[in-house]
Amino acid sequence: MVFSSMVFLCGFLPAVLIGYAICPAKYRNFFLFVASLFFYAWGEPVYIVIMFLSILIDYTHGLLVEKYRSNDRLARWFVGESMVFNLLLLGFFKYWDFFAVNLSGIPGIQIPTLGLPLPIGISFFTFQTMSYTIDVYRRDVHAQKSIVNFGAFVTMFPQLIAGPIVQYKDVDDQLRERHENVAQFASGVQTFICGLAKKVLLANSIGMLWDVSLQNAATLSALGAWLGILAYSFQIYFDFSGYSDMAIGLGRMLGFEFKKNFDYPYISRSVTEFWRRWHISLGTWFREYVYIPLGGSRRG
Repeated sequence: MVFSSMVFLCGFLPAVLIGYAICPAKYRNFFLFVASLFFYAWGEPVYIVIMFLSILIDYTHGLLVEKYRSNDRLARWFVGESMVFNLLLLGFFKYWDFFAVNLSGIPGIQIPTLGLPLPIGISFFTFQTMSYTIDVYRRDVHAQKSIVNFGAFVTMFPQLIAGPIVQYKDVDDQLRERHENVAQFASGVQTFICGLAKKVLLANSIGMLWDVSLQNAATLSALGAWLGILAYSFQIYFDFSGYSDMAIGLGRMLGFEFKKNFDYPYISRSVTEFWRRWHISLGTWFREYVYIPLGGSRRG
């Protein structure tokens, strides 16, 4: 179920917004959790087991890290366990067939390919749950005691498919208490519509030009090839940017404030600046949980 589909726009979204509005505040996270699970199961009903397993593993490890925080070695062990599980899960679905094909080319080695479809949004919810356990260890947040609240954070349907990657510390307070109002809801609707226009009117239309260029690659002129390249560049931008805007708008309708994910990347003057402006949440995640911990912030 994609945000631009009629099933989502005319069925799922109105039902969720109405149900969310009439639901008592203390049960809204549970309602959001169930609605998000339904959204996920619509596309991948079998892999909902993977989602439950990821939630359970990281929820329990967050509690264990906080419980044994005074024993740094043991706390680090639980953080490591959580990270290994998440990385193995992500690596299995993304790279099993790749390694199976390449290793099977070595004489004497035969590894079967599985041909498993990639679970929807696995990269996004894997990064999110990993950052949660690390943040608990760093004392940036307290471990979430409610598995429903934690499940709502992991499965939150607005950002499940294409991001932005939401760090737990950014929504911790919002999970406990949110104050929705008309102005916030209206702003969310406006942002969602802008994102929808980017996706449907721009990305999809420009994508047709790229498809035509690809199909006629052998006979394209130099001008036609450049037009195709430009079409692809703008299609991928408006597609990702549109989905991010829709996610931010949907979150705002539900009382959540997600951080901006794109900041006009095509006006960048360097590769570094482009990286900072394109998919900001992904770049921020790698900076905070990979680059800096590995010493990337140290000069010399």
